[in-house]
Amino acid sequence: MEEIKKKKNRKLRLTIFDDQSFEEVKSIRLSRGVIFSILGGSVLIIIIFVFFLLIFTPLNMLIPAKASLGLKNKVIEHSLMIDSLERKILSEEKYLIQLKNILEGNIPTDTFSIEKIYNDTSLTISKSDFESSDLDSIIRAELEEPDAGSLNALKNEIKETLHNLHFIVPLKGIVSNEFDREKSHFGIDIVPGKDETVQATLSGTVIISTWSVETGYIIGIQHNWNLISFYKHNSVILKKVGDRVKTGESIALVGNSGEQTTGPHLHFELWHNGTPTNPRDYITF
Repeated sequence: MEEIKKKKNRKLRLTIFDDQSFEEVKSIRLSRGVIFSILGGSVLIIIIFVFFLLIFTPLNMLIPAKASLGLKNKVIEHSLMIDSLERKILSEEKYLIQLKNILEGNIPTDTFSIEKIYNDTSLTISKSDFESSDLDSIIRAELEEPDAGSLNALKNEIKETLHNLHFIVPLKGIVSNEFDREKSHFGIDIVPGKDETVQATLSGTVIISTWSVETGYIIGIQHNWNLISFYKHNSVILKKVGDRVKTGESIALVGNSGEQTTGPHLHFELWHNGTPTNPRDYITF
């Protein structure tokens, strides 16, 4: 037991000699406790250093669990991006198909189906939608008279009735560019005044609510009598495809979106039977 105690209490000395003269340069007296404390402290410092190195540097990817979690997050991020791009492509394809049909005059109001472009088929119809109009009286008179005019005469009556419709100015402001068919400018440009809200010129159903590179945010509304109105370069669209809108209802906020614009304004177009018409023929700006 005494020998063991002597070994425990044995003092050690660390001496440094000069390599040439063997002269003692420095001498440190150590005990076993001091040596273990130095070694333990050194190991602890190394462990802490490695821990922070793995936590706060890219070396943490060397940990299998951490690496798999990072890869999983990357996969999820890329999947969401691909899904977003796929929906954008489908939306652009749908927009081009609808625009082609509009230009060819293949969207009659009697056969328009919301189910083809919007999953929600629920539709709220008020009594005002079934109220009689001047056109009802014209058609009823044509049917009641056995020797009435031909179908062309009826179409002329309908065309004359378009001028009697109560159109709303889509945006209050100053007209900066007029309708010009020769320059392929199929609408009227309106620079907004104090009011920046774009309104539906007539009641109808939204058939286009999307974004394009040239015209920015665009919304199109199908009205009665094969009329379609377009509102382009908006900053925000307030309606989606399939929505029913009333005359004068807010549908967008005027903006400066798209490449074909030089400032905040609304490009307003009015199409009848697949042909662009001058909005001034029906609306007083």
